[in-house]
Amino acid sequence: MEQANKEVIQQHFRQLEAPLLAEISRESIIRALEEGEDVLQTGQFIRSTILVASGLLKVYREDEEGNEFLMYYLQPGDACALSMMCTVKNEKSGIMARAVVTSEVILIPAHLTELWLGKYKTWSQFVISSYRHRFEELLQTLDSVAFKALDERLIFYLKRYQEAIGKEVKLSHQQIANELNSSREVISRLLKKLEQRGVLQLHRNSIEIINLNKILPSDMSH
Repeated sequence: MEQANKEVIQQHFRQLEAPLLAEISRESIIRALEEGEDVLQTGQFIRSTILVASGLLKVYREDEEGNEFLMYYLQPGDACALSMMCTVKNEKSGIMARAVVTSEVILIPAHLTELWLGKYKTWSQFVISSYRHRFEELLQTLDSVAFKALDERLIFYLKRYQEAIGKEVKLSHQQIANELNSSREVISRLLKKLEQRGVLQLHRNSIEIINLNKILPSDMSH
């Protein structure tokens, strides 16, 4: 780990006022994460607020059998809102956070998270904005699970992946099935239908998204 670089912080968090940026640079550290490395695990006490400096984090829940449920992605400039909340309340994490690609995170000591709420207006605004944005994403995820059929959930999942990572989905059909709480056979069949309609192309070890917006979920039943 190394002391956070002020230029890196300014690049991604330029909405924060100069004295606060200086404090973040002075008081926080940068942690490098390899692809697949966890920065948060369920049940651990969170000692730092997590900001993403580079790369991509996947925030998810895991059940007792190891099945994963994707909550949202965190990109450079984002903060893990749940890490903010848990540091203030000194609570254990109820989520997992893993690096999807090689990433860097800025770790801010827990005691500063609460102190800065009263000291810096831009930090307070940033925290509230982070809470709101993550809550909206969770509502979208909940709507997808509660009200949409599996074909619609798959399209929603692929669109979210594309927004966060890009058009090349480097996931197996089994991995997608696990995250959608389905079977590999069902997911493979739905992906094949999407390929037949020209919205994606299936490769040996990846899926290439072409244009998910040209298909309606109702078309999948035909």
